[in-house]
Amino acid sequence: MTAIPKNRIESIDVLRGIVMVIMALDHTREFFHLGAYTADPLDLATTTPILYFTRWITHFCAPIFVFLSGTSIYLQSLRKTPQELRTFLLKRGLWLIFIELVVVSFCFTLNPFFNVLILQVIWCIGISMVIMSVLLRLPFKFILALGLVIVLGHNLLDIPEAAEGFKPNFWWMLLHRTGAYPFDGGHILYILYPFLPWTGLMFLGYCSGVFFSPSYSREQRGRILVRLGLGAVLFFIVLRFVNIYGNPTPWSAQKNAVLTVLSFLNVNKYPPSLLFMCMTIGPALLMLAWLERVQNGVTNVLRTYGRTALFYYLIHFYLIHISSAICFLARGHSVAEAFDFATKNQFPFLFIIPGEGYSLTVTYVIWVVIVVGLYPLCRWYDRYKTGHPEKWWLSYL
Repeated sequence: MTAIPKNRIESIDVLRGIVMVIMALDHTREFFHLGAYTADPLDLATTTPILYFTRWITHFCAPIFVFLSGTSIYLQSLRKTPQELRTFLLKRGLWLIFIELVVVSFCFTLNPFFNVLILQVIWCIGISMVIMSVLLRLPFKFILALGLVIVLGHNLLDIPEAAEGFKPNFWWMLLHRTGAYPFDGGHILYILYPFLPWTGLMFLGYCSGVFFSPSYSREQRGRILVRLGLGAVLFFIVLRFVNIYGNPTPWSAQKNAVLTVLSFLNVNKYPPSLLFMCMTIGPALLMLAWLERVQNGVTNVLRTYGRTALFYYLIHFYLIHISSAICFLARGHSVAEAFDFATKNQFPFLFIIPGEGYSLTVTYVIWVVIVVGLYPLCRWYDRYKTGHPEKWWLSYL
């Protein structure tokens, strides 16, 4: 029997840490930038290159997070029995769905009445884990084939969705269509992450975990990751250039070369198109290959963020929104105004008024302060979690 490595794969933690840092930039922009809810930063008619890339760079976060979640499941399969792993995934998946609906929805809205619920990346990881807990009974090749079919073929669903008069029901929305679903008289469920394409991506992440097993040396793994990464990037370029399939919205020539490039890169995240996943996962695989050869003070910090990803995710949301609320009140508004504005305008987020906020420069400064401020907390939690392996509940955080 092949020996199982005791140490974690540090490149995975470092890449996940990079993702967590970049993710905080997008959420800081949403809560502090004055144009966050007045214009789409990817709208070529109104954006600027720096605003566009502030939003575009964060596209890498969710797909890498989901993909690496799948990879981590495979690595857990090397040290857990099949039944232990299936039970863990079922429990953790249901726990993540609960976290999304209760903890994350509240920190995103600060609405104590919970009449607005949001399904985002934590939900889709949770439901994908529940599905994985069932599919792990099936052969590895079946999971790989199913992941490829979903990722490569789910954009076929764009065809009926584009038909005139198409009205998705609740189950279709959960599967492949973003939108708001009203329920129970005055409550709204915002489905931002339909799970089908994300689940397919997790399947592929799981299957890629085999390259991090003892069967592959670091050099072999590096060569494979580079080939797969370059292949995904090349596939993106060719398929995007053809402009027929892989994204519901085609690119087009603009008034200058810069805007044309931005149009080419502007692919669909909600739900993630095939081209979106190729554009983000391809470079991620290249980063994984490169990060295995890098170890310094910066990667040590990033590894800490990566090892405490869920803890970081929850804390950073509360910190960002509460800080935004303090700024809202400091501008002369009241708590009553926050509730009044949200109610009259059916706006889901308290303590935010579209058009109010700060410049992009100030937003970047706030982002740096928040990320740096989170590091001592993450370092403490990482040490506590590592030092208390007997506390089973820590594996759910």
